[in-house]
Amino acid sequence: MADVQLDAPPGHEAQLSPVLGPAHLERVRSHGKPLHVESDQTLVEPGTHHPSIYVVVEGELEVVRRAVTGDTIVLQLGPGQFTGEANMLSGRPGLIHVRATKASELIELSREQILELVQTDGELSEILMRSFILRRLSLVSHGFGDAVLLGSSHCSSTLRIKEFLNRNGHPFNYLDLDQTAEVQEMLDRFHIGMKDVPVLLCHGNRVLRNPSNQEIAECLGFNEAIDPTVTRDLVVVGAGPAGLAAAVFGASEGLDVLVLESKAPGGQAGSSSRIENYLGFPLGISGQDLAGRAYAQAQKFGAEVMIAEKALKLVHARKPYTVELDNGQQVMARTIIIATGAEYRRLDIENLAAFEGAGVYYGATFMEAQLCRDEEVIVVGGGNSAGQAAVFLSQTSKRVLMLVRGPSLADTMSRYLIRRIEGNPAIELHTESAIEGLEGNGHLERVTWRDGRSGETHAEDIRHVFSMAGAVPNTKWVEGCLALDDKGFIKTGNDLTADDLAAKKWPMPRRPYLLETSLPGVFAVGDVRGNNFKRVAPAVGEGSVAVGLVHGVLHE
Repeated sequence: MADVQLDAPPGHEAQLSPVLGPAHLERVRSHGKPLHVESDQTLVEPGTHHPSIYVVVEGELEVVRRAVTGDTIVLQLGPGQFTGEANMLSGRPGLIHVRATKASELIELSREQILELVQTDGELSEILMRSFILRRLSLVSHGFGDAVLLGSSHCSSTLRIKEFLNRNGHPFNYLDLDQTAEVQEMLDRFHIGMKDVPVLLCHGNRVLRNPSNQEIAECLGFNEAIDPTVTRDLVVVGAGPAGLAAAVFGASEGLDVLVLESKAPGGQAGSSSRIENYLGFPLGISGQDLAGRAYAQAQKFGAEVMIAEKALKLVHARKPYTVELDNGQQVMARTIIIATGAEYRRLDIENLAAFEGAGVYYGATFMEAQLCRDEEVIVVGGGNSAGQAAVFLSQTSKRVLMLVRGPSLADTMSRYLIRRIEGNPAIELHTESAIEGLEGNGHLERVTWRDGRSGETHAEDIRHVFSMAGAVPNTKWVEGCLALDDKGFIKTGNDLTADDLAAKKWPMPRRPYLLETSLPGVFAVGDVRGNNFKRVAPAVGEGSVAVGLVHGVLHE
């Protein structure tokens, strides 16, 4: 049996597997129940639904990763130490095998008891939450999960699945058909042809051929612990910074909160390589890390997050309101916060769809940066996200061409980013410029772009374009239901005119609250709202403020 310990960032080893003292154990005991187990007794199997965690009082436990190639010991836990990782917060199935190596005295805590503990005991909450998060990060870095992805770096669907699993923090092994000789053996074992690729193997026995995000979430049990039939105090649609802030504040104040997210926590901000102007992070933080922390924080307070479920329609004829999902389910809510954000505007090029995910990308994370290492890339856009992407990609790319439609960056980008771009020899800024054509066979190979200032047209062998220009609000599912502005963003508060309210038959004697839409008890925050300020900090603030207004509506 192999022995590979989970690792942690330097200086964090003790936080990965901390030892609880006698006083800690007494407080844990008041929340759980005593359990005696014999040597070699199994406590958790991979795929176990709603697994408990076990705190060792006397004896020893072993945390094992099981695979066809053999078992791997990832942790050995003695007195004062405990099992569990971040899936304890989400209620997702267990990923590893836990067994006793000798007769042991334990304290067993269910998910509900763990949530109660971390919400009521500040000191233990810090110890447990940090350990759970570090363990999940370590599982991800080792690929110690229940999923194996067989794909190709030249395949857009492979990139989509990798992004979905990465951004949802689910560990998986990736085998590249172009680089791994053993892949053909696995294809033959599961009777998979090349036309089926990409393929996701779940739990070692279920084969998903080019699955949708929703199929992946169902197979891996992302939403198993959530009961969609419960009427919620608050349903938050969208898990970007604004939506996650609403979930954290709502759940921490005792509201029954459900978040609906069509892809992964973080929204558009989740694909940002580094955010440096958010309060409290002087060294900056990646959008994915910020989203991961907020996601864990929301779950700590009891908010539930339904992944890969898209809102199709808002039914508002009577209360409670109903949100219809694309899986056919309906979710009922007394109040709703819409935080569906906006998407980057697609380039106006006829064959764009052929290269999306195969040379054209809408986010610049470590995963995309690896695809274009030592190559030339183009970044389209003049906002902060485009600036962050250009700076980030310049660290590994040979050259970064930055194309901006406007005459300068001054009106759309933070000054610190403008200075960084101007002082970076690897970044070439071209204002009043735009892409006119894309060429390639299965993957982008050549880009034609026009320099508006000189009038020249350039055609270059560039295989990677990062498009981060413009904003199109995700409001199709509420068209006809809520008052929208001429660009499709949701109108709220003082932006709603008397004509707007009359047209939507506003039923209340009062005017809409700040951030409230033309439908009482339905709020809009973040990038989906008209006249929003497109930065992470204001989005977080709006999500938090909206919860205070939700309380007012619930008491009406």
